[in-house]
Amino acid sequence: MPTAQPPSERARIDALLEGMFDAAIAIAQPAVRIPQFLPEAPHGRLIVIGAGKASAAMARAFEDHWPGKLEGLVVTRYGYAVPCERIEIVQAAHPVPDENGLAAATRLMDMVSKLSEDDLVVCLISGGGSALLPMPMPGLTLLDKQRINQALLDSGASISEMNCVRRHLSAIKGGRLAAACHPARVLNLLISDVPADGVHDIASGPTVADPTSCADALAIVDRYEIELPPQARAILSNSSNETPKPGDPRLARVETHLIATPRMALEAAADFAARHAVPAHILSDAIEGEAREVGKVMAAIARQVARGDQPFSSPCVILSGGETTVTVRGTGRGGRNVEFLLSLGIALNGEKHVYALAGDTDGVDGREEIAGALLRPDTLERARREGRPPMTCLENNDAHGFFQVLGDSVITGPTMTNVNDFRAIYVSASDKPSAMTNDK
Repeated sequence: MPTAQPPSERARIDALLEGMFDAAIAIAQPAVRIPQFLPEAPHGRLIVIGAGKASAAMARAFEDHWPGKLEGLVVTRYGYAVPCERIEIVQAAHPVPDENGLAAATRLMDMVSKLSEDDLVVCLISGGGSALLPMPMPGLTLLDKQRINQALLDSGASISEMNCVRRHLSAIKGGRLAAACHPARVLNLLISDVPADGVHDIASGPTVADPTSCADALAIVDRYEIELPPQARAILSNSSNETPKPGDPRLARVETHLIATPRMALEAAADFAARHAVPAHILSDAIEGEAREVGKVMAAIARQVARGDQPFSSPCVILSGGETTVTVRGTGRGGRNVEFLLSLGIALNGEKHVYALAGDTDGVDGREEIAGALLRPDTLERARREGRPPMTCLENNDAHGFFQVLGDSVITGPTMTNVNDFRAIYVSASDKPSAMTNDK
């Protein structure tokens, strides 16, 4: 049975983990990032468009710092609206699209369809924009897109694979929105929520060129045995339905900036740990794979640190980001971050010096309004006392149910940004005094 740390020590560790998560979110706030990327005023109209969980906050930040005329429309997730005076904010569903998203996508295409060379379109894009801009290719319905999207979410496909399919079944994604803006100039300000910061994967790349093909999308569908309506398969089988590619003249006046990234968030968390005299090590900001398998790997690393001071000396924090996947087989309430955390805990089996926090920086892990959770050495023991067998919960994809009954969920509310998953593992050293301070 693991030996519990004194409450004061546990509280300090919780505060360290939560403080790092807060720092990762704070550095990626639109109000912090947008002012650094304001363009010169155009000779013609300035139109602001966008989509994503952070898009409304991005619009507000742009509006607050732009003294001249502008107009625009952005679409964000329900509950993520931020009031603006000159830019209209529309709310729609995520992760499965709805009619509001379809109407907003149609309006965006209409808004940019008759621009001149003197006009400037500022496109504010963040994670979640793919579901928020559903515009099916001719022959498909919104219901078709909803079913395909849900099948992709449950399949275990990576975010890059899912977005490849989404782009090629969409009349707005994969550079098609940018092509509609031609001949106007387009300035993309993007908050990255994807591994390796592939701009064509952020919200499925509505305003950037698409390096993938219909054939790539069809191969992904077949690899994961996703059932498609006949008309969707016909679209992917016809090369005339290709998205705009690099070098397309309609995209020649597109300029793109990544204003916030997962690595930036991890570096902010590492700086927070350093201010509390705890060394932090960033493994990667682009880890992918099944959440439960990543949990096992991270458990092996943490155990090696705890028992052998390899590859890092304890006490320390091990940080990572990226976007894992979950192949849904159960009926529970889960998300990729809490599934990772539960798998990590099972593999650690009460390792007494290891604590962790995993969460989604947008405040929503899976479909729950819960960002993630905390893991402690006594987590499994407490869960069993509550009648929550850890392995049973994992097999049922019920990690939210598991951590919520323990009171260990991390709830942030809408964070107004999205720089992907955040994972912090703290390894203490029982034979050394705590290195943490109360320095703010």
